[in-house]
Amino acid sequence: MLTQLQTEQLKIEYLQPLEKVKGLERSLGQDIKEGLTQCQKKIPSKYFYDDHGSQLFEQICELPEYYPTRTEASILRDYAEEIAQITGICELVELGSGSSTKTRLLLDAYDQQNEVFKYMPIDVSAGILRESAIQLKQDYSSLQIQGLVGTYDQALTQLIPSSWPARMIFFLGSSVGNFSETDYENFLSKIAQVLERGDYFLLGIDLQKPKAIIEAAYNDSQGVTANFNLNMLEHLNREFQGNFDVNFFKHKAIYNEKKQQIEMYLISDKAQEITLKQLDLKVELKKDERILTEISRKFDVETTKHLLAAKKLNPVKVFTDKNNWFALILCQASQ
Repeated sequence: MLTQLQTEQLKIEYLQPLEKVKGLERSLGQDIKEGLTQCQKKIPSKYFYDDHGSQLFEQICELPEYYPTRTEASILRDYAEEIAQITGICELVELGSGSSTKTRLLLDAYDQQNEVFKYMPIDVSAGILRESAIQLKQDYSSLQIQGLVGTYDQALTQLIPSSWPARMIFFLGSSVGNFSETDYENFLSKIAQVLERGDYFLLGIDLQKPKAIIEAAYNDSQGVTANFNLNMLEHLNREFQGNFDVNFFKHKAIYNEKKQQIEMYLISDKAQEITLKQLDLKVELKKDERILTEISRKFDVETTKHLLAAKKLNPVKVFTDKNNWFALILCQASQ
């Protein structure tokens, strides 16, 4: 149980839906309608993350084939203390915090400085965010927690200026690889706009490597990634009164070597009509037609450093593992 003081130092807030933010009005589910009416049908990857989807992703991170999580964690174990020494005590803002498991490696480093510090986890799953925040507050007495329930876009649109000496936004897991090239550049521009001069940005990127290693990570032998992909359809059924039957879809992930990205699909096992009543949408699917649910781009360190610098996010130091499979890039805002 949390003490009264611990409870006062832990707050969970819901960010305002973007469709209600002035100047950003957009009907709920419009991205679903747009995606499912294109020639190459797609569903935005944000719909993976209901509470069950978030739990499944935590399981994926423990799979033997899924190297990104353990590789990034090894980098944090080796260098989190150095990162904390470079930035000093600051407000830590994590995009897509999940269970905050790897984050503990950073929190341990900042906790060693024996000063009160603040952590702002941001996640679309209220359940997993609240659960992890309560546990963190019990484990870190000097930590103030302000959890925000919402998407990256909501967070970067609604995040208010920090009252702390500095802020560090961090985005781990190479989740940035899920963005298209245009969305990736727009995302970095938003980060630069939110940060003040001298603030920090820590970015995790999955690096290019042999195709066999990459494909195995997204087609695990236990089928957890397949369940994670199929759960997206169950999420849409609940949110938009859909009639997706997961028994008539299968999961497949392939590595597109030309684009240097994993592409994850749901494949229709038969010709079928899908209805999403709340969106007044009907979609015809052919047998073996693919719905793209996620891309995961793989990066090059030097190219990434150049793009970050162009966005006024100047690389301070790059941290990698012994195999150069993954990298963390610490940047400082210069504008």
